[in-house]
Amino acid sequence: MVRDASGGDVVAANGKAEKKPNFFQRMILFFRQVIDELRKVVTPTRSELFKFTAVVLGFVVVMMAIVFGLDSLFTWVTTWVFGIPG
Repeated sequence: MVRDASGGDVVAANGKAEKKPNFFQRMILFFRQVIDELRKVVTPTRSELFKFTAVVLGFVVVMMAIVFGLDSLFTWVTTWVFGIPG
């Protein structure tokens, strides 16, 4: 079976059009494919889970520090340029 690039019609290799599966058949096929893909998922071990969690938390802390530093810099620059009203 080959998908036609122009309209997305299902066309057999010999050029004859095939009947498109109905809605319920497509849903069943979709759920079967989802289950097949979920069977391929590998659950991380406890040590991998802790390692990945530490990496994510470290990245978040670094990003927070960068945002805090830029915010402080921009606050200082705007205070220097415009002065403190009062």
